[in-house]
Amino acid sequence: MAILSSLRRRSVATSVAAVATAVAVGVCLAVSSASAGTLSGSLYRDPSSAVVRWVAANPGDSRTAVIRDKIASQPQARWFANFNPSTVQSEVSGFIGAANAAQQIPVLAVYEITNRDCGGASAGGAPDLNQYQTWVSNFASGLGNQTVIIILETDSLALLTCLSTAEINARNQAISTATRTIKSANPNAKVYLDGGHSTWNSSGETANRLRAAGVQYADGFFTNVSNYNSTSNEANFGRAVISALNGMGLSGKRQVIDTSRNGGASGDWCGDDNTDRRIGQYPTTNTGDSNIDAYLWVKPPGEADGCRYTAGSFQPELAYSLANGAPNPPTTAPPTTPPPTTTPPTTPPPTTTPPTTPPNTTPPAGDGCYADVAVNQWAGGFTASVTVTAGKSDINGWTVTIVLPGGTAVTGTWNAQASGSSGTVRFANMSYNGRVLGRQSTNFGFQGTGTGPGVTATCVTS
Repeated sequence: MAILSSLRRRSVATSVAAVATAVAVGVCLAVSSASAGTLSGSLYRDPSSAVVRWVAANPGDSRTAVIRDKIASQPQARWFANFNPSTVQSEVSGFIGAANAAQQIPVLAVYEITNRDCGGASAGGAPDLNQYQTWVSNFASGLGNQTVIIILETDSLALLTCLSTAEINARNQAISTATRTIKSANPNAKVYLDGGHSTWNSSGETANRLRAAGVQYADGFFTNVSNYNSTSNEANFGRAVISALNGMGLSGKRQVIDTSRNGGASGDWCGDDNTDRRIGQYPTTNTGDSNIDAYLWVKPPGEADGCRYTAGSFQPELAYSLANGAPNPPTTAPPTTPPPTTTPPTTPPPTTTPPTTPPNTTPPAGDGCYADVAVNQWAGGFTASVTVTAGKSDINGWTVTIVLPGGTAVTGTWNAQASGSSGTVRFANMSYNGRVLGRQSTNFGFQGTGTGPGVTATCVTS
């Protein structure tokens, strides 16, 4: 989300390829009615998104007005990126219920596929594909029966370099099954599969991958989540993909484009340090293009990619950089969105898992580093998300030591190098996340069998 997220958006040059009214006053929301694609209607603005909550909590910040008017006012995707099979249905149902009450179309970004991001900055996902299908089934049970937009598994088809042929086939089957599960639960769901972006894989290769993953059961594909390629380039790429799909006998498929951050420079996938980019076209289903169902803000503007800040964390300086100097949003406002009777659960960053044990809250008052652990336990296994925070001064390397209960074993690690798999295990930084600025954080995680660790972890600098 989630998100983004630190979702890796490689360009060809770098790789293969607090209440709703708190921000509603004095702002305008993007709306749409008629549409050239298959969708029409206004998109749902989540009144509990990270940017809305930040605006409500920071009325005196000099950046607030710009962030409020140009970002918090707009509908954005809600990311579902945690492996929480026991609670995901109620989380989805609450979000959908609020959108239905507002008579608006919600956008949900599903980001839970096993081995997502090939172990990169947004690593994680369901422990295996069988448990993935259980999660998807529970997710789909909360979707209701009105129109919803599902962005299904960003990077899952464009990024396959870490998978064997057998693993690719299994992933394709999992995505195809997930699409049919969602469609069966809610026939009005609009499901879009991963099309990468215009400077990654070729249009022909993208079409082949979409076909293998069951695009015949979906409504089409999404692109540019979230790179910075221009909308015109993405539209041209989408037309080429649609043409290739038509040649395969798969007609009637359409594109949605993420325009959340493509109003400026393009290039490297990571936007944490780039000040040349701006928000792109405001979200709408009124695209004027028969091939394009919607322009969406899938990756919420202001949420980090993971190269400087923790992936998915909201950073006001990033949001302000994207919004400052960008055009104002449309001036026609839709009906006021009533706040939900029960505030929907906040969607965590895509690299975190919901804590079933409280984190260590020791504040980083001095120098050195501090580690907080959050554990998601299920029968026979767990995932653990660890946040490493620098003290007052920058650090240039870290090691976290965690003592595991007897009978517990680590089976996989992301964003860190593990020494040992049971008993006392030490996790050291990777080359790309060892430097952490003062009072900033980075994140790593691991999963295993048995009972998850407690919240106590020891962090030392290298």
